[in-house]
Amino acid sequence: MLVCGEPSGDALGGQLMAALKDLAGSRIKIVGVGGEAMKAQGLQPLFGLEATSVTGLQEVISHIPEILRRVKRAADYAIETKPDAVVLIDSPDFTHRIAQRIKRLAPDLKTINYVAPQVWATRAYRARKMAKYFDLVLALLPFEPPFFAGYGLKAVFVGHPALERGAKMVGGDAFRARHGIPADAPLLAVLPGSRNNEVKALLPVFAETVRLLAAHIPGLHTILPTVPHVAARVREGTAIWPAPLTLVEGEAEKFAAFDAADAALAASGTVTTELALAKTPMVVAYILGALTALIYRPLIRVKYYTLVNLILDRLAVPELMQENCQPRLLADAVAPLLTDPAASAAQLADLEKALALMGAGAENPSRRAAQAILEFLGEQP
Repeated sequence: MLVCGEPSGDALGGQLMAALKDLAGSRIKIVGVGGEAMKAQGLQPLFGLEATSVTGLQEVISHIPEILRRVKRAADYAIETKPDAVVLIDSPDFTHRIAQRIKRLAPDLKTINYVAPQVWATRAYRARKMAKYFDLVLALLPFEPPFFAGYGLKAVFVGHPALERGAKMVGGDAFRARHGIPADAPLLAVLPGSRNNEVKALLPVFAETVRLLAAHIPGLHTILPTVPHVAARVREGTAIWPAPLTLVEGEAEKFAAFDAADAALAASGTVTTELALAKTPMVVAYILGALTALIYRPLIRVKYYTLVNLILDRLAVPELMQENCQPRLLADAVAPLLTDPAASAAQLADLEKALALMGAGAENPSRRAAQAILEFLGEQP
Protein backbone atom coordinates (compact mmCIF):
# COMPACT_ATOMS: atom_id res chain seq x y z
CA MET A 1 0.00 0.00 0.00
CA LEU A 2 1.38 3.42 -1.03
CA VAL A 3 0.08 6.69 0.39
CA CYS A 4 1.01 10.26 -0.54
CA GLY A 5 -0.57 13.58 0.33
CA GLU A 6 0.47 16.08 -2.36
CA PRO A 7 1.63 16.30 -6.00
CA SER A 8 5.38 16.04 -5.32
CA GLY A 9 4.80 12.83 -3.36
CA ASP A 10 2.49 11.58 -6.10
CA ALA A 11 5.32 12.00 -8.63
CA LEU A 12 7.63 9.92 -6.42
CA GLY A 13 4.89 7.37 -5.86
CA GLY A 14 4.35 6.98 -9.60
CA GLN A 15 8.05 6.33 -10.16
CA LEU A 16 8.16 3.87 -7.25
CA MET A 17 5.13 2.00 -8.57
CA ALA A 18 6.75 1.64 -11.98
CA ALA A 19 9.94 0.27 -10.39
CA LEU A 20 8.08 -2.16 -8.13
CA LYS A 21 6.07 -3.51 -11.04
CA ASP A 22 9.21 -3.82 -13.14
CA LEU A 23 10.99 -5.83 -10.41
CA ALA A 24 8.10 -7.90 -9.07
CA GLY A 25 5.88 -8.19 -12.13
CA SER A 26 2.50 -9.80 -11.62
CA ARG A 27 3.42 -10.84 -8.08
CA ILE A 28 2.66 -7.37 -6.78
CA LYS A 29 -0.61 -5.55 -6.24
CA ILE A 30 -0.58 -1.90 -5.20
CA VAL A 31 -3.39 0.00 -3.46
CA GLY A 32 -3.52 3.27 -1.58
CA VAL A 33 -3.76 7.03 -2.03
CA GLY A 34 -2.28 9.08 -4.85
CA GLY A 35 -2.80 11.56 -7.65
CA GLU A 36 -2.41 11.67 -11.39
CA ALA A 37 1.07 10.10 -11.60
CA MET A 38 0.08 7.12 -9.46
CA LYS A 39 -3.22 6.70 -11.29
CA ALA A 40 -1.26 6.59 -14.54
CA GLN A 41 0.52 3.54 -13.09
CA GLY A 42 -2.81 1.84 -12.40
CA LEU A 43 -3.65 2.98 -8.86
CA GLN A 44 -7.30 3.36 -7.99
CA PRO A 45 -6.96 5.81 -5.07
CA LEU A 46 -9.13 5.72 -1.98
CA PHE A 47 -9.45 9.51 -2.28
CA GLY A 48 -7.79 12.52 -3.93
CA LEU A 49 -5.18 14.98 -2.65
CA GLU A 50 -7.28 18.15 -2.38
CA ALA A 51 -7.68 18.24 1.40
CA THR A 52 -4.19 17.04 2.29
CA SER A 53 -2.12 19.21 -0.06
CA VAL A 54 -1.81 22.16 2.35
CA THR A 55 0.97 23.46 4.62
CA GLY A 56 1.40 25.86 7.53
CA LEU A 57 -0.48 25.98 10.81
CA GLN A 58 -2.95 28.65 9.76
CA GLU A 59 -3.65 26.97 6.45
CA VAL A 60 -4.01 23.47 7.87
CA ILE A 61 -6.45 24.42 10.64
CA SER A 62 -9.45 24.79 8.33
CA HIS A 63 -8.71 21.37 6.79
CA ILE A 64 -8.09 19.49 10.04
CA PRO A 65 -11.46 17.66 10.25
CA GLU A 66 -11.20 16.35 6.68
CA ILE A 67 -7.50 15.50 7.04
CA LEU A 68 -8.22 13.48 10.19
CA ARG A 69 -11.07 11.66 8.45
CA ARG A 70 -8.70 10.73 5.65
CA VAL A 71 -6.00 9.64 8.10
CA LYS A 72 -8.51 7.30 9.73
CA ARG A 73 -9.83 6.01 6.42
CA ALA A 74 -6.35 5.24 5.03
CA ALA A 75 -5.12 3.62 8.26
CA ASP A 76 -8.26 1.56 8.70
CA TYR A 77 -8.06 0.40 5.09
CA ALA A 78 -4.50 -0.80 5.73
CA ILE A 79 -5.54 -2.58 8.91
CA GLU A 80 -8.45 -4.23 7.11
CA THR A 81 -6.56 -5.34 3.99
CA LYS A 82 -3.23 -6.20 5.70
CA PRO A 83 -0.76 -5.31 2.92
CA ASP A 84 2.79 -6.66 3.19
CA ALA A 85 3.97 -3.09 3.69
CA VAL A 86 2.53 0.40 3.91
CA VAL A 87 4.80 2.97 2.25
CA LEU A 88 4.08 6.50 3.47
CA ILE A 89 5.46 9.09 1.04
CA ASP A 90 6.49 12.57 2.23
CA SER A 91 3.74 14.91 3.68
CA PRO A 92 4.59 14.01 7.30
CA ASP A 93 1.71 15.96 8.85
CA PHE A 94 -0.60 13.58 7.01
CA THR A 95 1.27 10.33 6.42
CA HIS A 96 2.93 10.04 9.84
CA ARG A 97 -0.47 10.17 11.52
CA ILE A 98 -1.50 7.22 9.37
CA ALA A 99 1.61 5.29 10.43
CA GLN A 100 0.96 6.12 14.08
CA ARG A 101 -2.61 4.83 13.92
CA ILE A 102 -1.52 1.68 12.10
CA LYS A 103 1.16 0.87 14.68
CA ARG A 104 -1.20 1.57 17.54
CA LEU A 105 -3.96 -0.71 16.22
CA ALA A 106 -1.99 -3.24 14.13
CA PRO A 107 1.65 -3.24 15.32
CA ASP A 108 2.61 -6.19 13.10
CA LEU A 109 1.98 -4.24 9.88
CA LYS A 110 5.24 -3.06 8.31
CA THR A 111 5.47 0.70 7.79
CA ILE A 112 8.05 2.37 5.53
CA ASN A 113 8.76 6.09 5.26
CA TYR A 114 9.80 7.33 1.81
CA VAL A 115 11.17 10.89 1.96
CA ALA A 116 11.62 11.45 5.66
CA PRO A 117 11.02 14.92 7.08
CA GLN A 118 14.23 16.90 7.44
CA VAL A 119 14.35 16.36 11.18
CA TRP A 120 18.12 16.87 11.05
CA ALA A 121 17.32 20.49 10.17
CA THR A 122 14.73 21.11 12.89
CA ARG A 123 13.50 19.11 15.88
CA ALA A 124 15.92 16.18 15.71
CA TYR A 125 14.05 14.56 18.62
CA ARG A 126 11.32 13.61 16.14
CA ALA A 127 13.62 10.89 14.78
CA ARG A 128 13.27 8.99 18.06
CA LYS A 129 9.48 9.25 17.81
CA MET A 130 9.57 8.05 14.20
CA ALA A 131 11.37 4.89 15.34
CA LYS A 132 8.21 3.94 17.22
CA TYR A 133 5.95 3.92 14.18
CA PHE A 134 8.24 3.27 11.21
CA ASP A 135 10.17 0.07 10.52
CA LEU A 136 12.30 1.48 7.69
CA VAL A 137 13.22 4.82 6.14
CA LEU A 138 14.14 5.12 2.46
CA ALA A 139 16.58 8.04 2.63
CA LEU A 140 17.13 10.50 -0.21
CA LEU A 141 20.35 12.01 1.12
CA PRO A 142 23.60 10.17 1.94
CA PHE A 143 23.98 11.58 5.45
CA GLU A 144 20.51 10.52 6.59
CA PRO A 145 21.02 6.77 7.36
CA PRO A 146 23.69 7.35 10.04
CA PHE A 147 21.60 10.16 11.50
CA PHE A 148 18.52 7.94 11.86
CA ALA A 149 20.61 5.00 13.09
CA GLY A 150 21.59 7.16 16.03
CA TYR A 151 17.94 7.19 17.06
CA GLY A 152 17.35 3.46 16.55
CA LEU A 153 15.65 3.71 13.17
CA LYS A 154 16.86 1.63 10.20
CA ALA A 155 17.40 3.69 7.05
CA VAL A 156 18.71 2.90 3.57
CA PHE A 157 20.14 5.52 1.20
CA VAL A 158 18.42 5.19 -2.18
CA GLY A 159 19.17 8.57 -3.77
CA HIS A 160 16.82 11.35 -4.82
CA PRO A 161 14.10 10.10 -7.22
CA ALA A 162 13.89 13.52 -8.86
CA LEU A 163 17.21 12.64 -10.53
CA GLU A 164 15.33 10.20 -12.77
CA ARG A 165 13.46 13.05 -14.39
CA GLY A 166 16.60 14.47 -15.98
CA ALA A 167 15.99 12.61 -19.23
CA LYS A 168 12.52 14.16 -19.43
CA MET A 169 13.81 17.74 -19.44
CA VAL A 170 13.68 18.06 -23.21
CA GLY A 171 11.66 19.74 -25.91
CA GLY A 172 12.39 23.38 -25.13
CA ASP A 173 12.73 24.53 -28.74
CA ALA A 174 9.52 22.79 -29.76
CA PHE A 175 7.78 24.24 -26.69
CA ARG A 176 8.70 27.78 -27.76
CA ALA A 177 7.52 27.13 -31.30
CA ARG A 178 4.29 25.49 -30.13
CA HIS A 179 3.37 28.43 -27.90
CA GLY A 180 4.57 31.21 -30.17
CA ILE A 181 7.49 32.28 -28.01
CA PRO A 182 10.36 33.71 -30.09
CA ALA A 183 13.49 31.57 -30.00
CA ASP A 184 15.59 34.53 -28.83
CA ALA A 185 13.11 35.93 -26.27
CA PRO A 186 14.27 35.96 -22.62
CA LEU A 187 12.01 33.40 -20.97
CA LEU A 188 11.30 33.16 -17.25
CA ALA A 189 9.56 30.17 -15.63
CA VAL A 190 7.31 31.35 -12.80
CA LEU A 191 6.61 28.60 -10.24
CA PRO A 192 4.47 29.73 -7.29
CA GLY A 193 3.98 26.23 -5.86
CA SER A 194 1.53 23.34 -6.11
CA ARG A 195 -0.50 24.09 -2.98
CA ASN A 196 -3.34 26.57 -2.72
CA ASN A 197 -1.80 28.47 0.17
CA GLU A 198 1.54 28.74 -1.67
CA VAL A 199 -0.13 30.16 -4.77
CA LYS A 200 -2.16 32.56 -2.65
CA ALA A 201 0.96 33.88 -0.89
CA LEU A 202 3.49 33.86 -3.73
CA LEU A 203 1.64 34.58 -6.98
CA PRO A 204 0.95 38.27 -6.24
CA VAL A 205 4.59 38.78 -5.22
CA PHE A 206 5.82 37.00 -8.33
CA ALA A 207 3.48 39.07 -10.52
CA GLU A 208 4.97 42.31 -9.21
CA THR A 209 8.47 40.86 -9.66
CA VAL A 210 7.69 40.13 -13.30
CA ARG A 211 6.39 43.69 -13.74
CA LEU A 212 9.71 45.07 -12.48
CA LEU A 213 11.70 42.72 -14.71
CA ALA A 214 9.60 43.44 -17.81
CA ALA A 215 10.27 47.17 -17.40
CA HIS A 216 14.00 46.58 -17.89
CA ILE A 217 14.27 43.40 -19.99
CA PRO A 218 12.90 43.94 -23.51
CA GLY A 219 10.83 41.11 -24.93
CA LEU A 220 10.48 39.20 -21.65
CA HIS A 221 8.12 36.21 -21.82
CA THR A 222 6.93 34.08 -18.90
CA ILE A 223 5.70 30.52 -18.55
CA LEU A 224 3.77 29.10 -15.61
CA PRO A 225 3.29 25.31 -15.31
CA THR A 226 0.52 24.41 -12.88
CA VAL A 227 -1.40 21.39 -11.59
CA PRO A 228 -5.15 20.70 -11.77
CA HIS A 229 -6.15 21.39 -8.18
CA VAL A 230 -4.65 24.91 -8.15
CA ALA A 231 -5.16 25.77 -11.83
CA ALA A 232 -8.33 27.80 -11.22
CA ARG A 233 -6.61 29.95 -8.59
CA VAL A 234 -3.61 30.42 -10.89
CA ARG A 235 -5.78 31.50 -13.82
CA GLU A 236 -7.62 33.95 -11.61
CA GLY A 237 -4.35 35.33 -10.24
CA THR A 238 -2.83 35.77 -13.71
CA ALA A 239 -5.86 37.30 -15.45
CA ILE A 240 -3.95 40.58 -15.47
CA TRP A 241 -0.25 39.86 -16.01
CA PRO A 242 2.57 42.28 -16.77
CA ALA A 243 4.30 40.24 -19.52
CA PRO A 244 3.31 37.69 -22.16
CA LEU A 245 2.34 34.53 -20.27
CA THR A 246 1.95 30.89 -21.26
CA LEU A 247 0.04 28.68 -18.80
CA VAL A 248 0.49 24.92 -19.14
CA GLU A 249 -0.57 21.75 -17.33
CA GLY A 250 0.80 18.23 -17.39
CA GLU A 251 4.23 16.79 -16.63
CA ALA A 252 5.50 16.72 -20.22
CA GLU A 253 4.61 20.38 -20.78
CA LYS A 254 6.16 21.33 -17.44
CA PHE A 255 9.47 19.67 -18.22
CA ALA A 256 9.53 21.11 -21.75
CA ALA A 257 8.89 24.52 -20.20
CA PHE A 258 11.85 24.06 -17.86
CA ASP A 259 14.02 23.14 -20.85
CA ALA A 260 12.81 26.20 -22.73
CA ALA A 261 13.30 28.67 -19.87
CA ASP A 262 16.40 30.81 -19.45
CA ALA A 263 15.79 31.19 -15.71
CA ALA A 264 13.18 30.45 -13.05
CA LEU A 265 11.56 32.10 -10.06
CA ALA A 266 10.40 29.20 -7.92
CA ALA A 267 8.76 28.32 -4.64
CA SER A 268 11.04 26.26 -2.40
CA GLY A 269 10.49 22.53 -2.86
CA THR A 270 11.10 19.53 -5.12
CA VAL A 271 10.77 21.74 -8.19
CA THR A 272 14.19 23.26 -7.45
CA THR A 273 15.84 19.87 -8.03
CA GLU A 274 13.88 19.47 -11.26
CA LEU A 275 15.10 22.87 -12.41
CA ALA A 276 18.67 21.86 -11.60
CA LEU A 277 18.20 18.76 -13.76
CA ALA A 278 16.86 20.96 -16.56
CA LYS A 279 19.98 23.15 -16.26
CA THR A 280 17.78 26.16 -15.53
CA PRO A 281 19.32 28.71 -13.12
CA MET A 282 16.90 29.89 -10.47
CA VAL A 283 15.97 32.14 -7.59
CA VAL A 284 14.03 30.48 -4.76
CA ALA A 285 11.43 32.15 -2.56
CA TYR A 286 8.87 31.21 0.08
CA ILE A 287 6.41 32.76 2.51
CA LEU A 288 4.98 30.90 5.48
CA GLY A 289 1.96 32.11 7.37
CA ALA A 290 2.89 34.56 10.13
CA LEU A 291 2.01 32.18 12.98
CA THR A 292 3.79 29.24 11.34
CA ALA A 293 6.92 31.33 10.79
CA LEU A 294 6.86 32.60 14.37
CA ILE A 295 6.80 29.05 15.73
CA TYR A 296 9.20 27.39 13.31
CA ARG A 297 11.93 30.02 12.94
CA PRO A 298 13.54 29.36 16.37
CA LEU A 299 13.64 25.62 15.59
CA ILE A 300 15.59 25.84 12.32
CA ARG A 301 19.13 24.43 12.61
CA VAL A 302 20.34 24.75 9.01
CA LYS A 303 21.71 27.72 7.11
CA TYR A 304 19.86 27.04 3.85
CA TYR A 305 16.48 25.82 2.61
CA THR A 306 17.18 24.78 -0.99
CA LEU A 307 18.53 21.26 -1.43
CA VAL A 308 21.29 22.38 -3.79
CA ASN A 309 22.55 24.83 -1.15
CA LEU A 310 22.28 22.25 1.63
CA ILE A 311 24.30 19.74 -0.39
CA LEU A 312 27.01 22.29 -1.31
CA ASP A 313 26.86 23.99 2.11
CA ARG A 314 26.88 27.43 0.50
CA LEU A 315 24.48 29.86 -1.15
CA ALA A 316 24.78 28.76 -4.77
CA VAL A 317 21.10 29.50 -5.47
CA PRO A 318 19.67 32.80 -4.14
CA GLU A 319 17.08 32.27 -1.40
CA LEU A 320 14.64 35.02 -0.46
CA MET A 321 12.36 33.87 2.34
CA GLN A 322 9.67 35.52 4.46
CA GLU A 323 10.40 39.25 4.89
CA ASN A 324 13.02 39.04 2.13
CA CYS A 325 10.47 37.70 -0.35
CA GLN A 326 9.86 41.14 -1.87
CA PRO A 327 9.44 42.00 -5.56
CA ARG A 328 12.39 44.38 -5.75
CA LEU A 329 14.78 41.92 -4.07
CA LEU A 330 13.51 39.07 -6.23
CA ALA A 331 13.83 41.09 -9.42
CA ASP A 332 17.38 42.11 -8.54
CA ALA A 333 18.29 38.44 -8.00
CA VAL A 334 16.56 37.13 -11.15
CA ALA A 335 17.71 39.81 -13.60
CA PRO A 336 21.38 38.69 -13.84
CA LEU A 337 20.28 35.15 -14.69
CA LEU A 338 18.39 36.54 -17.70
CA THR A 339 20.91 39.15 -18.82
CA ASP A 340 24.41 38.07 -17.71
CA PRO A 341 25.71 34.81 -19.26
CA ALA A 342 28.53 34.65 -16.70
CA ALA A 343 26.08 34.72 -13.78
CA SER A 344 23.97 32.01 -15.37
CA ALA A 345 27.01 29.83 -16.14
CA ALA A 346 28.33 30.14 -12.59
CA GLN A 347 25.09 28.85 -11.08
CA LEU A 348 24.81 26.06 -13.64
CA ALA A 349 28.26 24.81 -12.66
CA ASP A 350 27.15 24.70 -9.03
CA LEU A 351 23.94 22.87 -9.92
CA GLU A 352 25.97 20.19 -11.70
CA LYS A 353 28.22 19.71 -8.64
CA ALA A 354 25.21 19.34 -6.34
CA LEU A 355 23.51 16.80 -8.59
CA ALA A 356 26.66 14.68 -8.67
CA LEU A 357 26.75 14.63 -4.86
CA MET A 358 23.07 13.61 -4.81
CA GLY A 359 23.81 10.52 -6.89
CA ALA A 360 23.29 11.64 -10.46
CA GLY A 361 24.67 8.99 -12.81
CA ALA A 362 24.26 6.16 -10.28
CA GLU A 363 21.54 3.50 -10.30
CA ASN A 364 17.95 4.67 -10.67
CA PRO A 365 16.81 5.86 -7.18
CA SER A 366 13.24 4.56 -7.56
CA ARG A 367 14.61 1.15 -8.52
CA ARG A 368 16.91 1.22 -5.48
CA ALA A 369 13.91 2.14 -3.33
CA ALA A 370 11.85 -0.69 -4.80
CA GLN A 371 14.71 -3.14 -4.24
CA ALA A 372 15.06 -1.98 -0.63
CA ILE A 373 11.33 -2.54 -0.04
CA LEU A 374 11.35 -6.02 -1.54
CA GLU A 375 14.53 -7.00 0.31
CA PHE A 376 13.06 -5.69 3.58
CA LEU A 377 10.05 -7.94 3.02
CA GLY A 378 12.27 -10.94 2.22
CA GLU A 379 11.42 -10.92 -1.48
CA GLN A 380 13.96 -11.35 -4.24
CA PRO A 381 13.76 -8.47 -6.75
